[in-house]
Amino acid sequence: MQLRFLGTGTSAGIPVIACDCSVCTSTDPRDTRTRCSATLEFTDPTGTDRVILIDTSPDLRTQVLRENITRIDAILFTHNHVDHTFGLDEVRRFNEVMKQTIPIYADEHTMNALGRVYQHIFSPHTNIQSSFIASLEPTIIFPYEPFTLFGLTITPVTLMHGKLPILGYLFEQPSPEANQPDLLPLAYCTDVSHIPDDSMPHLERANTLVLDALRERPHKTHFTVEQAVEAARQINASRTYLIHMTHDLAHQTTDTALPDDINLAYDGLIIPESGF
Repeated sequence: MQLRFLGTGTSAGIPVIACDCSVCTSTDPRDTRTRCSATLEFTDPTGTDRVILIDTSPDLRTQVLRENITRIDAILFTHNHVDHTFGLDEVRRFNEVMKQTIPIYADEHTMNALGRVYQHIFSPHTNIQSSFIASLEPTIIFPYEPFTLFGLTITPVTLMHGKLPILGYLFEQPSPEANQPDLLPLAYCTDVSHIPDDSMPHLERANTLVLDALRERPHKTHFTVEQAVEAARQINASRTYLIHMTHDLAHQTTDTALPDDINLAYDGLIIPESGF
C-alpha cells in the first residue's frame, strides 16, 4: 500500500503565473507544485490492484500522465473548490480504459456543486448531442459515518476551511486486530484552518498524517506551518507530511527547519518511499 502525492500546491500552483520569485524560478523540482490531489494505491483482499483518487485537481491530466496512473477505482472529494474539483472531466478516459463506471464520494454540498458545474455528466439527458463524458456513480457521505471501500474502512471527518466545513478522511483496516500496513491508519486533511473537537479523536488514531500548511504568514482559511506543526503534535502520528504550500515556502529551506518526524511533501512523492 502506498500514498502518491500527485499535487502539493495551493490554488495558484507553482510556478505562479507571472512571478519571478526565488521559488517560482527554482531549479529544485520539489518547488514545482501542481494543485492538490493524491492516490492511495493498494491490493485489495481479492488480490485486485486498486487506486483511490483523492480530489480531481485542474492539473489531473498532467499528474496522471507524469505518474503513469492507468486506473482509478473510486474518487473521494474533500470539498467543492475549483482547485480540488476542476479535473473531474479527465476521468472519462479511465472509464474507457477500465470499461466501468467510477464511484465518487462527497458530502451533499460538494455533490450538488459538482452536479451544477458538470451538468453534462450528471444530467446527460440535457445534452444537445451525445458525446464522450465520464460515467460516475455518486454517493453522498456524512461526517463520522464510516464506509467500506475495497476492504478499507474510510471515515469522513469534519474540518473547517475558514467558515466552510469540509471533509478529511481516515483510512484504516476494518478490524483493529488486522495486520495494518505501516501507512495505516492514514489521515488526509487538506485545506484546514481548524480541527473541530469531534474530529480530533478520529485523527489521533492516525499513524500517518497529511496536513495543510499554506505558508508562514497567517491566513483565514489555512493552517500556517507553525499551526500545522502544533496540530501534528496534538495528533501525534508517527509521520506527518505537509501539503497545499504557496510559493512563500522553498522546499529545502522549509523542510530542513521542520521537526524530524514532519516533512514537506512534494509532487511525485510516494510513501512509504520503498513503494509496494
